[in-house]
Amino acid sequence: MAENKTITLPDVGDFQDIEIIEILIAAGDVVEPEQSIIVLESDKATMEIPSPFAGTIESILVNVGDRLNEGDQIATLSASDAAAKPEEPQQSAAPVEAEAPPVESVSEPDPPAATSQSKVDVSPGKTLRPHPGTSASQAATSGSKTIHASPSIRRYARELGVNLEQVIASGAKGRIVKADVKAFIKSAMAGGAASGGTGISVSSVPEVDYSKFGEIETVALSRIQKISGAHLHRSWVTVPHVTQFDDADITELEAFRKSLAKEAEKKSVRLTPLIFLMKAVVSSLQEFPSFNASLDASGENLVMKKYFHIGIAVDTPNGLVVPVVRDVDQKGLFELAAELGEVSIRARDGKLSPSDMQGGCFTISSLGGIGGTYFTPIVNAPEVAILGVSRSKMQPVYIDGEFEPRLILPLGLSYDHRVIDGAQAARFTTFLSQVISDIRRILL
Repeated sequence: MAENKTITLPDVGDFQDIEIIEILIAAGDVVEPEQSIIVLESDKATMEIPSPFAGTIESILVNVGDRLNEGDQIATLSASDAAAKPEEPQQSAAPVEAEAPPVESVSEPDPPAATSQSKVDVSPGKTLRPHPGTSASQAATSGSKTIHASPSIRRYARELGVNLEQVIASGAKGRIVKADVKAFIKSAMAGGAASGGTGISVSSVPEVDYSKFGEIETVALSRIQKISGAHLHRSWVTVPHVTQFDDADITELEAFRKSLAKEAEKKSVRLTPLIFLMKAVVSSLQEFPSFNASLDASGENLVMKKYFHIGIAVDTPNGLVVPVVRDVDQKGLFELAAELGEVSIRARDGKLSPSDMQGGCFTISSLGGIGGTYFTPIVNAPEVAILGVSRSKMQPVYIDGEFEPRLILPLGLSYDHRVIDGAQAARFTTFLSQVISDIRRILL
């Protein structure tokens, strides 16, 4: 005959007021002895609390976020006849990691589409929690699936916002291991990319009636702003950005540029510092090929490009556009100056074609004509790096025992950390600075 029992928190050592971070059972679940029913987390450890009895859960007496001490009630259970027998000492001393026999799944109607979790929610600081209106215990067992995973794996999954019920286990006896969680995230992100999503969920911006604070005027975004805004947002949330800053001494470069001014005037071109930067960037891309690459759609391969097409961010009345100058490695300074001048005019006049903005390998965003010191440009995905250039200024530089006035150019290199690590980025900017400081290095 079934006997009602109350499951209480056993002796867990010196821990007190331990927070419940996960409930692994729901009313009506059939549990076995030593099957984990809740997960607790202290400031030192995460631990699973097992059921000392076999039987059917009658009620849950706690909620996620509650704090427990030894003897506190967790749940009531209708014990089976086998469970009514006195517990064996070795059973009560069994470790938390003991495997529990699989529990037969209980057929349930399919959950509403609004509550299905088909993607990983990896919003900053957010974990996969129950939908509004769903209890913690229901969410923990919505799929009627017994989850076998260690406390460390459960914590790892929570930090990444992964619902372990959706993870396919590959470990012994159906246990979920770390590789399974990683595989699930990778699959979910790939699915989100294929469907045009990012796999990232953010709350919508609340509507505000600004007119109650004063006079307003609503102006529609330009077509370019709408298109570039969506692209920049996608790049920002899908590319892990890091920015490396550096300074380049362009004193000699500027002297050389000015010496070519008359020749450039005869050719009816404007020889700006940006032209020299384009050549210096190509030299750096040739030295560091991983910067002249893109991740393929699977995210598992790097497409190495053998051509050198440089995108140049151009400020226009309607917004930012990035026309691409092709085969920069094969063109001279004056030819590049003429081409950049022509494409910049077409950009400002709104006459660029889609093909004019495709095929770039690397982008340069220069604010030198406006001002500022340093900034962090957003990677122009699927490229893996972008160079931000600010206004140069004279600075005292200590050389051979004395200070000399030198023209210093601030640089900011933003890059995709999935492809490029910090050491590579530092080497890239160091090499680029050396080339810019002595443009003759392009000939080497």
